[in-house]
Amino acid sequence: MNTNPRPQQSTATAQRLNDAMKRLRARLRAESGQHATGLTPTQLGVLASVVREGPVTAARLAALEHVSPQSIAQSLAVLKAAGLVHGEPDPQDGRRKLMSADPAATDLVARLLEGRASFLARAIDQVVAPDERKDVEKAIELLERFAAADLSDGSI
Repeated sequence: MNTNPRPQQSTATAQRLNDAMKRLRARLRAESGQHATGLTPTQLGVLASVVREGPVTAARLAALEHVSPQSIAQSLAVLKAAGLVHGEPDPQDGRRKLMSADPAATDLVARLLEGRASFLARAIDQVVAPDERKDVEKAIELLERFAAADLSDGSI
C-alpha cells in the first residue's frame, strides 16, 4: 500500500490537466472554424509548420510535429492534393524535397490562428477577473515549461 499521497495527487492533477487541455483544444477547433476545412488536426499542424518553417524538408516536419516520417508523408499527400503545399528539389541535395506553402495555405492558417486567439481573448476578458490575470500568465509559463521538459533522464 502506498502511504505517500503525493504520487496519487500528482496523477490526479495530471489527469485533470489533460482533460482540461483536451476540452480547450476541442473548443479552439470549433471556435476557429477548423472543422470546416476538412483537414485533420495532424494535417493542419503539418500545414502550420510548413507555413511557419518553409521551405522545409519532410524529415524536419516529422521532428517538429513529433510524428513518424510515414505520418508526415500521408499528411503532405493530402495537403498537396488540396493545393495547399508543393515540393521542389532541395538545391543543396536534389534527393530531398523542400515543402513550401501556397498563399492560400498561409491565409487559411492565419484565419485559424486568429479565430483561436479571438476566442481566447474574449474568454480571458469575460472569465478572468483583473486580479487573476497574473495567474493566467503564470499558468502559461508553466505550460511552456511542461512543453519544453526533457524527462528522458528523469529530471527537468
